[in-house]
Order: sequence, then C-alpha cells, then structure tokens
Amino acid sequence: MLFLFKKSRWLLAVLVMLVVGQAFGHGMSEAEKQTIIDGGNLSYLWIGATHMLSGYDHLLFIFGIIFFLTKFKDIIKYITAFTLGHSVTLIYATFNGIQVNYFLIDAIIALSICYIAFANLDGFKKYLGIKPPNLLLMIIGLGLIHGLGLSTRLQQLPLNQDTLLMNIISFNIGIELGQVIALTIMLLVMALFRRSTLFEPFSLISNYGLIFAGLFLFIMQMHGYSHITNPDEFGFSSDNHIHEHIKMDEERAAQVIKNSQHDSIE
Repeated sequence: MLFLFKKSRWLLAVLVMLVVGQAFGHGMSEAEKQTIIDGGNLSYLWIGATHMLSGYDHLLFIFGIIFFLTKFKDIIKYITAFTLGHSVTLIYATFNGIQVNYFLIDAIIALSICYIAFANLDGFKKYLGIKPPNLLLMIIGLGLIHGLGLSTRLQQLPLNQDTLLMNIISFNIGIELGQVIALTIMLLVMALFRRSTLFEPFSLISNYGLIFAGLFLFIMQMHGYSHITNPDEFGFSSDNHIHEHIKMDEERAAQVIKNSQHDSIE
C-alpha cells in the first residue's frame, strides 16, 4: 500500500483540490446568470458546456464509468446510458418546474461516485459476497439523479417561459459538448497509463481516491444542508461559518507566533 501511495500521491492531491473547490461551490456565478439571462440559446449552450467542465462531481463519475472500458463500443454504450439518464431528468424536471434541495441532490451524486468506484474495485464480490447489480441499468438510474442535479442548477435562473424548451435543450446540448471534451481528455490520459506498468497501482489508488472524494463531498453537502435546516444551531450563514473558521485559524497562528517570540525573549 505504501508503494501505491508513493507512486500515486499526486493523484490524491489533485482529488483533494477538486473536491474542496466543489464542496463549497453551489449554483452559478452572478456573471454566468447575467450572461444566460441576456443571451439567447447560444448562451445557454455555452453555460451548459462550462458548467459540465467545472462540475467535478459529474466528471469524477464519468471517470469512474470509463476506467476499465477498453473497447470503443463499450465506452459508447455506457456513456450513452449516462447521457440518456441525465438528459431525461434535466429536460423533464426543468420544463415542469420540479425542484429538489441542491445540497441533498449533490450529496446523493457524491455517493454515486463512491458506488461506481466500489463497483470498479469489485467490492460487491470481495466485501459483500454478492453479485453486483447490472452496471448499465445502474448508470442509467444514477444518470437520472445527476440530471436532477443539473436541472436544480438551471432552475436557479429566472428562465424565459416563452423560450423555455429551447433554452433547456440548448443547455443540455452544452452539457453534452462539455462531456465530450472532458471524456476525450480522460480517454487520452487512460490510454497512456494503460501502456504503463503503473496502471495496476494507478487503478487501485484512483478508485480508492474516488471513494474518498465522494465521501468528502457527501459530508460537505450534508454540512451545507444542516445550515439551511438548523440555522439557529450555527447562528450565521454558511459563508460566514467558513470565514469564521479561517479567522479562528489565523488567531491560533498569531498566538503561536506570539508564544514563540515570548519564549525566545526568556
């Protein structure tokens, strides 16, 4: 295990940076909102593409799907299943105004990352002693959940009811374009590693890393959810809560410096 860590510790570092950035990032920026409101269908397409490329939870899930796929037809089959799943709920939920709490849906999406990595590690047979569920059906089902998360994001915007369907479709096309770009990069990276003797340790550390990332995201999303369900417990907003932690860290650091200076004088 030490060998795996030494050879792939950079991957864990990347995963940590990704999940930390994603954990506190909900919704779209104000600039994105204004762009999509003022623009037409091309703006929706652009926002969809950029949202997918910055949606680390979706990207990590896709990375898990393709990890052990080597045949082009298998890649097409499973990615199409995921695309079908998230497209259905993205379009249907947005068009019908079906909304869910974004912290909760993102928490479930985080668990989907854990699921796909656990399946890649053959966890059902190794640890549970059972036959794994049909992967294709599970990807379709989990895709439906991812689509609900994407719909929740899109519905944070004041959508134009007159052009609603075309706006949703444009956003979805953008999502797929972003997915194709990300998928292409992932496949190129995977092709390089498959030719290396490090692929086996890389596969283990990657999938365990995906489980870690999924669990971390799940905890952070549930932490965020607790802010909106139990505001009195915290006494301030989620953003202020984060800033307060930073302030406390700075105060502790200042105290350590002060104590060290005092000791040196003595």
